[in-house]
Amino acid sequence: MGSFLGEPAHAVDIPAVIANAQPMAVSFLYVIWVSFGEAVKKLILISIRTFHETSGCKLWMNLRGYGIIDPIDFLCFSIRYFRLMNLPTIRQLQYLVAVIELRHFGKAAERCFVTQSTLSAGIQELETLLGVKLLERTKRKVIPTRLGMELLEKSQQLLKLAAEMVDIAHSDARLLSGRLRLGVIPTISPFLLPRVLPGIRERFSALELFLLEDQTARLLERLATGDLDAAILALPYDIGNLESEVFWDENFWVAFPKNHRLSAGGSVTSKDLPVDELLLLEEGHCFRDHALTACHMQELRYSAAFQGTSLYTLIQMVAGGQGITFIPEMAIDSELMKQSNISFRPLSERGPHRQISLVWRPSFHRKQDLHLLAECMGEVLAMTCTARE
Repeated sequence: MGSFLGEPAHAVDIPAVIANAQPMAVSFLYVIWVSFGEAVKKLILISIRTFHETSGCKLWMNLRGYGIIDPIDFLCFSIRYFRLMNLPTIRQLQYLVAVIELRHFGKAAERCFVTQSTLSAGIQELETLLGVKLLERTKRKVIPTRLGMELLEKSQQLLKLAAEMVDIAHSDARLLSGRLRLGVIPTISPFLLPRVLPGIRERFSALELFLLEDQTARLLERLATGDLDAAILALPYDIGNLESEVFWDENFWVAFPKNHRLSAGGSVTSKDLPVDELLLLEEGHCFRDHALTACHMQELRYSAAFQGTSLYTLIQMVAGGQGITFIPEMAIDSELMKQSNISFRPLSERGPHRQISLVWRPSFHRKQDLHLLAECMGEVLAMTCTARE
């Protein structure tokens, strides 16, 4: 008969457990037990006592109940349990990453806000736990081993996940706080961000915004992989199963050189535009596609007089008298346009020509934050965009 799990930890008698094992297992368990030294036996007894006093006991009872313990089952369960419990700690991984990145124990200790002896002991505990050497130590320098370098990337990933867990917990407590990784396309960022960021940062001081500017397709890829939390895009665009909220409808204007024959007047129809003078963004920018669609000029997709990499380039070309181009409405009263020798006329084609939207994954847990962010940006644009007729 085995001992009941509910008995006091000090009553656990390993030789008795072995004696009560199934006959085929007796010799195996006995050989293992007698081969241990007294120190190891003491450690095992302490481990079993710890097992009784910690969550391992509750886990056993949930899985096995309160019945008689089968020694083999208990031994295997204990091995799995303590193997799970003996995992590297977040602190140990922080020590390892700091030492490898800085190649210096003193500087690594300063980064981790601990003494050098504490950091060194933590690294040694990690090496003992893993059973490998992670660092080569000399009096003058620290050199990571090959395995140490391999584990560096894994450690960095785990620390990143741990930091995200903290961010999640903190962000749930307060709206628009903690880290938020936001992508934005180039035909929006220089005209939107200077307007909205000051107010958002003043109102939500605990919000840490990490901004990335890129084309729509690449931002969607980063959203799908989790590198971004959300992105500010221009619709219509195929965003698949992603969720979105439109916070601004926008029309396009046409930029002319000051001395151009069409530079004066009210709205202008696309039929009146000299297509041989039209300057467009290069392929990959959704603004290009939206403008051509609004003007029913899809045939010019590959035959524009000039294809630029940015709106800034197109504006400079127009200011130099080299052609005309389309401009988003929110750009009209920007500092860039005010300093240019350019005239603007609204495009008469029915709008909105594009919709500025915040896009995110359906599984993203901070949707309330994103709705609030979209609302704030829409309010600021309504107050600051003065180009509308």
